[in-house]
Amino acid sequence: MNRRNFIKSLAAAGAAALVPTVPAFAAEASSPAAATIERMLDRQPRHKIERSARVTIDQIKRNPRLRNMAPSIDIQSINFAFGSSHIPTGERWKVEQIAIAMRRIMRRNPNEVFMIEGHTDAVGSRSSNYALSQARAYEVARLLNRRFGIARRALEPAGYGEDYLLVPTPNAEWRNRRVTLRRVTDFVAR
Repeated sequence: MNRRNFIKSLAAAGAAALVPTVPAFAAEASSPAAATIERMLDRQPRHKIERSARVTIDQIKRNPRLRNMAPSIDIQSINFAFGSSHIPTGERWKVEQIAIAMRRIMRRNPNEVFMIEGHTDAVGSRSSNYALSQARAYEVARLLNRRFGIARRALEPAGYGEDYLLVPTPNAEWRNRRVTLRRVTDFVAR
């Protein structure tokens, strides 16, 4: 089969299925700069919580209503290897942007608390997705602390697996594989 016939057969067989799930430009375009991360996390919470009504970090982790009131930003651009929590060296600049934003916010209030949520798509078992999302959240927190100097007390990793899909689908969907950052300072009793 010559090249022309091969290309025609691919087109006839639905070559669209061969297109990568994450276009190369999509991952780069969705990598927010430190200023954007800072602006999103530094917003006021959607609802004020009286100091006497504040909760523990574990209660926030289990309460989606509270989490959704906190200022947040989804980071969909950290490309983990399939089934891995390791952040490749070439991806660490994206975590550095998060660290720069956190440092700027913490200069104004050194007692800030940030949740780092790991999320997966729906491919695979619920238990393996939960474990993977947890490991990815902990890896981002570890890198923020050890490589970029963000205080460990300011970082609260949590994994949610496939529980909060941005795009409801049982198929592979790169937008669901993300890290969500939340500034939960105004909700936590410390």
